Amino acid sequence: MLITLIILILSAAFFVAGKVRSDIVALCALIGLLVFQILTPEEALSGFSNSVVIMMVGLFVVGGAIFQTGLAKMISSRILKLAGKSELRLFLLVMLVTSAIGAFVSNTGTVALMLPIVVSLAVSAGMNPGRLLMPLAFASSMGGMMTLIGTPPNLVIQNTLTGAGFEPLSFFSFLPVGIVCVIIGTLVLLPLTKWFLSKKGKSESASSGKSLNQLVDEYGLSNNLFRLCAVSDSRLIGKTVIELDVRRKYGFNILEIRRSEASQHRFLKTITQKLASPDTTIWVGDVLYIMGDVADVNRFAGDYSLKMIDGHTTEETVRTGNKLDFYDIGIAEIVLVPSSNIANHTVKDAGFRDKFNVNVLGIRRKKEYILQNLGNERMHSGDVLLVQGAWQDIARLSKEDAEWVVLGQPLDEAAKVTLDYKAPVAAAIMVLMVAMMVFDFIPVAPVTAVMIAGLLMVLTGCFRNVEAAYKTINWETIVLFAAMLPMSLALEKTGASEYISGSLVSGLGSYGPIVLLAGIYFTTSLMTMFISNTVTAVLMAPIALQSAVQIGVSPVPFLFAVTVAASMCFASPFSTPPNALVMPAGQYTFADYIKVGLPLQVVMGVVMVFVLPLLFSF
Repeated sequence: MLITLIILILSAAFFVAGKVRSDIVALCALIGLLVFQILTPEEALSGFSNSVVIMMVGLFVVGGAIFQTGLAKMISSRILKLAGKSELRLFLLVMLVTSAIGAFVSNTGTVALMLPIVVSLAVSAGMNPGRLLMPLAFASSMGGMMTLIGTPPNLVIQNTLTGAGFEPLSFFSFLPVGIVCVIIGTLVLLPLTKWFLSKKGKSESASSGKSLNQLVDEYGLSNNLFRLCAVSDSRLIGKTVIELDVRRKYGFNILEIRRSEASQHRFLKTITQKLASPDTTIWVGDVLYIMGDVADVNRFAGDYSLKMIDGHTTEETVRTGNKLDFYDIGIAEIVLVPSSNIANHTVKDAGFRDKFNVNVLGIRRKKEYILQNLGNERMHSGDVLLVQGAWQDIARLSKEDAEWVVLGQPLDEAAKVTLDYKAPVAAAIMVLMVAMMVFDFIPVAPVTAVMIAGLLMVLTGCFRNVEAAYKTINWETIVLFAAMLPMSLALEKTGASEYISGSLVSGLGSYGPIVLLAGIYFTTSLMTMFISNTVTAVLMAPIALQSAVQIGVSPVPFLFAVTVAASMCFASPFSTPPNALVMPAGQYTFADYIKVGLPLQVVMGVVMVFVLPLLFSF
């Protein structure tokens, strides 16, 4: 028992210090338990095959798909627009929408999604963003208390409860607790943020670079962009791009050809973007994206019996439908360096299309934008070229450092582009997953439901590729969780958890279960200010269980005290990732978290000590 406690204390010390990655600390603790033969190899590695760990992997994939398809952003931005210019309505909607999304998506992902939306809405409403960003972070944690999958500590207590032979909790067993958390949080934060945060976040926000839409607007691409559809009687069906020779005949390029592999339902179709390479063959239904003079485009459309989509006839016509999407094909700027060998050569002679399979859409020369007859335009050193191509091809340009410099990170920009047309698919899969977890008539275990949902997200194209799905998984969290789970087994096996819980019971048990519950809650609340909520829950859950068993009461309210206290940590900017995420954007200081977060954390604890026994009787 002594060795187990030493390993536990050393692990906690390293977790608090933060000098070593938490997953490495957890693995070292696991190896320590193996070396001292406290656990067998099978016991030590049991965490990596635990159903909760597998469920967490699946939830990362599902949550990533919800972001990648733009579903979460679409829902949240539409709901938040209901607030209008009202400061109170905006505050309430931020709390409600964030907590609702946080019930199904990780709190870190929820804040990353909502932060730019909330800042934009606050500015448009004439409100200081600083008043909303801290409540945004706190609400994401409160929302996690509403469902079984909302936050890792919920899964921890579920695992502890079932491991001890008790009935498992249902998907929405947590909902009443989560609702109480959101109500208390809203009531407490409403005055506190007005008193202490009203002057925060007034300064300007800096942008780290141009977005794709900013580049489209800057170069005026939409003003010269036309979409032509190849209908059944078009005279170019079956012809290749090189056979059309549009550059010589009409003075423009075909930028891309978009082809829909359609189903009867829009949300099941797959949109394929193809750069218009010389050997690309045009088929019925293909949409040609062309940038050029309106007269030349109309002449081309007439010669080949093409249908002009949206009926655009003049450059001045507002073309809301003419929009470049960036699912597979993107745009980026490159700057020609003074020593570039292609300086003073024409765009055509530089061979961007032949060598890199990219188009040059425009040239920015000082304050002048050159968009017409680019093939014969001579490039100068210092010119900024706007290029278009497959994201991988644009990324290859960055290897030609001797000729130019690529502005920004093309693959990072590609990752930011959401697959909006897949949002209904992601929504349907998420609803299916929740239904399988909630309703008993579908005989599927929660981990199976999550695995099915994660696999469906990949198979239906909610990610660009399988690698993108793997990147959504936070492996540090998975390894940390899997490596620390056997610690609770070691505590139980050596009698350490019984010893600690016995000490708590002997000190507080004589005062009744309410006082013991309060002791466990505030011990957990204090620990989670220095250690991650997952680790805190893993350590405290078996202690809470043993404490309840020793005094002969139900362990459910005690385990709920652990998960609530581990998740509701607001007094420090570093206690949870969401708290840290909003700190620079809201221009908060450590003292701001003390002023606003500490009172909320204490009030939440006092309320929960009395509410939990009412919701889950002793």
